[in-house]
Amino acid sequence: MSQNREQWGSKLGFILAASGSAVGIGNIWKYPHMAGQNGGAAFTLVYLACILVVGLSIVIAEFVIGRKTQLSPVGAFEQLAPSTNWKWVGFLGVASAFVILSFYGVVGGWVLKYVIVSITGGFNELAGDPDAAGKVFNTFITDTWSPIIYQVFFMAFCVWVIVNGVKGGIEKWSKIMMPLIVVLLAVLAVRGMTLPGGMKGISFLFNPRFEDLTANSIVLALGHSFFTVSLGMGTMITYGSYLNRKQNLLNSAVWVIALDTAIAMLAGIAIFTTVFALGANPAEGPGLIFVVLPSVFSQLAGGTLWGTMFFVLLFMAALTSAISILEVVTAYFIDQKGWSRKKATIQFGAVITVVGVFCSLSMGGGVNITEFLGMTFFDVMDYLSAKYMLPIGGMLTAIFILRKWGIPNFMAELKIGMEDTNISSGLVQIVLTIAAAVVAFIIFNEVYAEIFGKALIG
Repeated sequence: MSQNREQWGSKLGFILAASGSAVGIGNIWKYPHMAGQNGGAAFTLVYLACILVVGLSIVIAEFVIGRKTQLSPVGAFEQLAPSTNWKWVGFLGVASAFVILSFYGVVGGWVLKYVIVSITGGFNELAGDPDAAGKVFNTFITDTWSPIIYQVFFMAFCVWVIVNGVKGGIEKWSKIMMPLIVVLLAVLAVRGMTLPGGMKGISFLFNPRFEDLTANSIVLALGHSFFTVSLGMGTMITYGSYLNRKQNLLNSAVWVIALDTAIAMLAGIAIFTTVFALGANPAEGPGLIFVVLPSVFSQLAGGTLWGTMFFVLLFMAALTSAISILEVVTAYFIDQKGWSRKKATIQFGAVITVVGVFCSLSMGGGVNITEFLGMTFFDVMDYLSAKYMLPIGGMLTAIFILRKWGIPNFMAELKIGMEDTNISSGLVQIVLTIAAAVVAFIIFNEVYAEIFGKALIG
């Protein structure tokens, strides 16, 4: 363990930072959309069961590995399994972080653009006209230079936060942004529920409709329970490596899962009460953020204020996730190559930004290096990470504990900081086995669909 390694300043700071990593743009639109379209509360019950089995177990696993080794993913696996190929699981995590941030930074730039447009009242002319809002959005993202400029500003802010370190950067800003996200969402949720017809959105989200719950819904719940908490890309290993030995890892993981889920549900209330109150289409999925909502908020009294609040919270959600992803790459070069934090962050922040430029240009800027695949470079990076890199990384982490490091060693580290809590090692083994099997099925289902054109389930 490095004697000079940075540490979190407080338990609260760590929980807020880890929760901020989990809470991203996907939380704001993905869970509400999936729940609304797949049985409401029935989907939520399945999702909660999945996140308690799959999500929680692998979050704890990554925290344990990080705290035990006090290293980022590559070094962590090398230390626990020296002279083996398990270090490549760590490399996969770092590579996943690199790939994800390249396109995530582009989307962060879009959000930053919409914050500015909203503040200046630019959505007023789109009131009640989602078609016009769609044209505005499409014109922006297919432009050559404008989205790149906003992407660069977004990434520059990420780099600035990370350069300031664990306490002075990540923890400091997480303590500011996470409470603000909750407060802004709560205000928007209350506003939505007080609108005439707003309670229809509550019914859409939370009334159990078991007739709408299909096999595909269950696969969606399994997949989302895994992806929503930043698993498989080394974030939780890296954040866990900055922990002291007194931290109760089970308690911390439960808090992270609870905050992530609560914010997703609160976002659903805020969005769908407003959408239903104003008669907009709730089935827009990703388009809900950049197309439907700009045309909806502008119809409200004080629409500029409500729209600005929403896009500011979305910006903060994007930023808390992005800084955690960049920290994975930065920590690798600090731990494994001996670079300074400033050098690692600036150089690889710049490299990721350049790759992100190609993601942006592929949307309509005239340069698409994966045109031969029939997909934009942006979509290829998204598809590669979400469908394969993250789930494989999470599955191999569970298998590593089960087959290589061993349950006894894992339990010895887990119990530090929670000596008064009795946890069955047999139960831990069963839960990790289920988590690995579930993720393996998700991967197999995706590969099967690619080969045969139709998934086994979904």
